This record gives sequence, structure tokens and C-alpha cells, in this order.
Amino acid sequence: MLQTPQISKLTSLRASFAALTICALTGISGLAIAADPAPAAPMADAKAVVPGKPKVDPAAGETLYSAGDPTRGVVACITCHGPKGQSAVSTWPKLSAQHAAYTAKQLRNYKDGTRANPIMMGMAATLTEQDMNNIAAFLVKQEPSLGVAQNKDAITLGQSIYRGGIAAKGVPACAGCHSPTGAGNPSQYPRLGGQWADYSSAQLLAFREGTRKNSSQMTTIATKLSDQEMKAVSDYIAGLR
Repeated sequence: MLQTPQISKLTSLRASFAALTICALTGISGLAIAADPAPAAPMADAKAVVPGKPKVDPAAGETLYSAGDPTRGVVACITCHGPKGQSAVSTWPKLSAQHAAYTAKQLRNYKDGTRANPIMMGMAATLTEQDMNNIAAFLVKQEPSLGVAQNKDAITLGQSIYRGGIAAKGVPACAGCHSPTGAGNPSQYPRLGGQWADYSSAQLLAFREGTRKNSSQMTTIATKLSDQEMKAVSDYIAGLR
């Protein structure tokens, strides 16, 4: 039989071993808990971030239009198209009050070569998309430049084509898209009223001959018009307001 001191010693050793075992299990348990990833918090509904379009700046457009930007090789538009887009001669179209979307599109077309014109292609080459939108935003705010019809003998023919088209040739009325007053449609069709007759006639001819190709609709219409009809409707358009 074990003596009392030996029993006490054995009991003490058993207690120490039990304590160590409990501590070890507790530590393992704690390590496992710490290693477990925390439950993910519910994700809020993610909303796609859509970058906003750059705001147009008519003031910046006016600066470019009137003075250009020599540091970037941008030439002032005013030299040819006149103050506020009201050109003095028919060589250069009137731009005042033209719909911004149309003006910006034409500048883009000059830059990408869709619309061919050696002078304007060179001018547009140095413009950024923002420049184009700014210039267009400036011009649309200007007062329309009024004009007058010059050829009294052709007014009747011009009016008939503009208002009613030429049914026998499948030519639609210009007023259907460009409005009875020539104000156009901001989202699709340009303002025509008051434009130089020589310029309008030249554009119709360019569409017919295929030298201007950035409107399939106008190409289709122009191919059905004679020189006389083009000149008559262009002269009538010049007097619209």
C-alpha cells in the first residue's frame, strides 16, 4: 500500500496533468475560433457608377470661336464665319442659332473624314470632343441671321418644293423635317432658314454628286433634284424666318 505522502504526490500530479490538458484544449479551441473567418456582412446593393457627361461650356466655346488657341493650333472660327456665327459672305455658312447637336456632329465628321472639306478638316483636326461641344453650345445661343430670297421668278417653285415636295419624283417636302419656318429639329435636322442660298445650293449639289456623304437621307433626296430645283428651293430657304 502506498504511503500517505506518495498518495498526495500522485494526486497532485494528476491534478496538474488535468489542468494542462484543459488549458491545451482551451488554447486549441481558441485558435480554431480565431482562424474561422468572421461572417461576411450583408453587402449593400451595389449601384453601378455611371460617369457623367462633361458639362458643355459656352464661355469656353466663345473663346475658341473668337480667338482660337494658338498653343494647340486651334484657329479662330470668327475669321470666316463672322462674329457670333453671322458670316458676311455666302462662301462661309451662317452658324448662329444652329442646333448644337448638328454643329458638333459636323465638326466630328470633318475630323474623322466622314465629311470632306480640306479647310474644315484642317480646322477640326485640333479640336477635342469637348471643344466641339463647347463651340456648338456657344453658337446655338446666338440670334439667327436673317436673309432674303433674291430670285422673284423662282419663289413659287422654291416654295412648292419646300412645302409640298415633288410627288412625281418622290421628293418629300423639306418642311416635314426642317419645319415650315426653316427652324429645323434640334435632335435631327439642321436649321436652314436664313442660310445663304449659294451655300444651300452647293450642299445639295455635293449630296447629289457624292462629294458630301454624311447624310444618306439627303443624298437620296438630292439625287432627284435638278439644278433649277436646287437653286429655287435654296433661294426660298434664304428668306425663311
